[in-house]
Amino acid sequence: MLGLAAAVMFFIAFLINAAEIDTNEVFASTNVMLLGLMLLALHVAGVGSSWRSGRTRRR
Repeated sequence: MLGLAAAVMFFIAFLINAAEIDTNEVFASTNVMLLGLMLLALHVAGVGSSWRSGRTRRR
């Protein structure tokens, strides 16, 4: 789930950069990309891997 959120953040950063959208400093493409990188690092570290989507596992 965090990997998907990271991909969305990278895509938003790409759109801001490619379209040359003027934003304030908080939503600059670099800051959005760093947030995506943080989410990707959490995903690789295994944070949130035990979250379930509502389905139970059958054994």
